Amino acid sequence: MRDIPTAQVLKRIQAENVWWREPHTINESYLSLQRRAYFELLFPLVTYLDVRRAVLLMGPRRVGKTVLLHHVIQQLIADGIAPSNICYVSVDHPIHNNCSLHDLHEHSLSASPTGVPGPRYVFFDEIQYMRDWEVQLKTLVDHATGTRFVASGSAAAALRLKSNESGAGRFTDFLLPPLTFHEYLALLGKEEQLLPREAQARVFLPSLDADAPVFVPYDIEALNRSFVHYLNFGGYPEAILSKAIQDDPARFIKGDIIDKVLLRDLPGLYGIQDIQELNYLFTTLAFNSAREVSLEQLAKSSGVAKNTIRRYIEYLEAAFLVKVVHRIDRSGRRFQRANYFKVYLMNPSIRCALFSPLESTDEEMGNLAETGILSQWFHASANLHYARWANGEVDLVGLDQKLKPGWAVEVKWSDRYRERPRDLRSLLAFCRVNHLDRALVTTRSTFDSIELGGTTLEFVPASVYCYTVGLNSIRRRSASPTGRATPYG
Repeated sequence: MRDIPTAQVLKRIQAENVWWREPHTINESYLSLQRRAYFELLFPLVTYLDVRRAVLLMGPRRVGKTVLLHHVIQQLIADGIAPSNICYVSVDHPIHNNCSLHDLHEHSLSASPTGVPGPRYVFFDEIQYMRDWEVQLKTLVDHATGTRFVASGSAAAALRLKSNESGAGRFTDFLLPPLTFHEYLALLGKEEQLLPREAQARVFLPSLDADAPVFVPYDIEALNRSFVHYLNFGGYPEAILSKAIQDDPARFIKGDIIDKVLLRDLPGLYGIQDIQELNYLFTTLAFNSAREVSLEQLAKSSGVAKNTIRRYIEYLEAAFLVKVVHRIDRSGRRFQRANYFKVYLMNPSIRCALFSPLESTDEEMGNLAETGILSQWFHASANLHYARWANGEVDLVGLDQKLKPGWAVEVKWSDRYRERPRDLRSLLAFCRVNHLDRALVTTRSTFDSIELGGTTLEFVPASVYCYTVGLNSIRRRSASPTGRATPYG
């Protein structure tokens, strides 16, 4: 049996780097796609050459990492970087199985046209399955002077762990999350149709600026229709542009994304043996997104040991399928034992793929709206919790730098609490105990501000709040070239 000759490897690399030939541009399939807002944050990291670092682009499957890399390549060429000095390699292609990163770097030099003076850029896509990638990449960063390395991968937590352990001072992490509601509207060209260019009001929005600009929609029901569509289909760029995917989300989202993570990525990275257990747990958590669960409940319903469930949830967080939010009491104190917690889908449209799309009038819409709002925090730095005690609960609480409650939000998909604000007893009690003079309550369609018992309640539609959080967290996110660019600081 013959080994794959090096000449075939070089041909593969040449085929991936179409810009080495005339007309020196990326593939039309990438060129035709609109850039995500995160391009403006990633590109300065890639081109900041004063510090010798590799950029590590992490994120869930199918959120556009490969497309974003090609948009970076397109801009590099537009900015005058010689196309021959830019190389892209799909590390996970089977032809590269027996190659180290050093080998791939040497092959890229051999395959490319003669370089010209100036910086060189090498992109390693889907790096996580290469053994000891972090040690190899660090070595390349240390020895390949004049070259900027950019690597991407889908197993973000595993990548980040190894980045911290072996790449300290050599890697800059950058997280690409699912689409925000703001990006969803922009990609579909609906943003200017539904919302004015200038803010129509300024209201207190917890966790953002003290008085943040709010874009009051021309037609709240039209915005809500887009919001419901976003919650069902909007987390993946491909899904929002494809009627075929929306007609059969299970085939694309479940089959091509969820199953690959549960059946291949996590077992491969963590040696999970019982895939059926993991699949059942994830499906249960997805159905209960935004609800409180406990290890005891999950263990009883599944027959799986609590320690195993704890590890599985850590693995699901590692793949950015879920986000765990921990509980505090009415006084804002955290519990020593995290027996109860909430688990949120980090992409609300996963629920649609596993079960069925929801209508705006469905009973579960409130939990899905809360999941969608929480998912915007994927993009921002926030110490999120929820509060629960014997006879009360508050959906979202942000802790300040002193680990004290700094703001509170109650997520509702209903206007009735605007008419009956005294029904918000738990929120009002929490604010009183923690000396919060303001809190936010989402509604379905109404804006208002009411003072009640020394607490000002700001009422804002859930769709508007979701849009505002996503927009502001992207605008405010710092992408310092000399530091780590992650949404958690």
